[in-house]
Amino acid sequence: MIRALPLLAAVVLAAAGPVVAASFSLEDGDRKAAIHAGERSTLIDGYDREWRVSGDGGEVLTVLTPFHRLLLASRSATFKNDPLKPPDVDRVLKQDSQRLIVWATLRGRTEDFARHFAPRLTDGAREIRPTFVQNERTAIRQEDGVFLARCVYGFPIRDINGQGRVELTVADADGKDVSHFVIDLGRMR
Repeated sequence: MIRALPLLAAVVLAAAGPVVAASFSLEDGDRKAAIHAGERSTLIDGYDREWRVSGDGGEVLTVLTPFHRLLLASRSATFKNDPLKPPDVDRVLKQDSQRLIVWATLRGRTEDFARHFAPRLTDGAREIRPTFVQNERTAIRQEDGVFLARCVYGFPIRDINGQGRVELTVADADGKDVSHFVIDLGRMR
């Protein structure tokens, strides 16, 4: 009997198939909750606090999980007084379904400081390269003289544990790390 346990465990694991992280797929109840939260968010300040990650010196990330994307679409539809229809929900969830999208608001000293930034995500010892990078070429000058760049990064979800912590590090053109964020995906829907 004891010799059969490893074989039984292998059969059970093979039958289970690939496991998708809970935060990267939405069941019907989660879809309804996201739509409802989006509709209510028009009346609530700080509705997106759950998906914001603060960094040093006023830098901020916004993490776009499927729940957050659907919430934002519902919020936009509510402002237009045009509720989301099932095809709209499917379209929103299909778009970027294989990527974790991160909006980064970064600060620098020159107008083109973010132009050649290179992001990387680490999940434990594993480094995850982006599948999409859009760095703002011309940052906006702020009242304090610092420039603000909005960048968008996409990372493949197949390499990410959706219930754990990952770290986003952004390096400049010389490979020097200039920004660092810890993202706790387990606390985000």
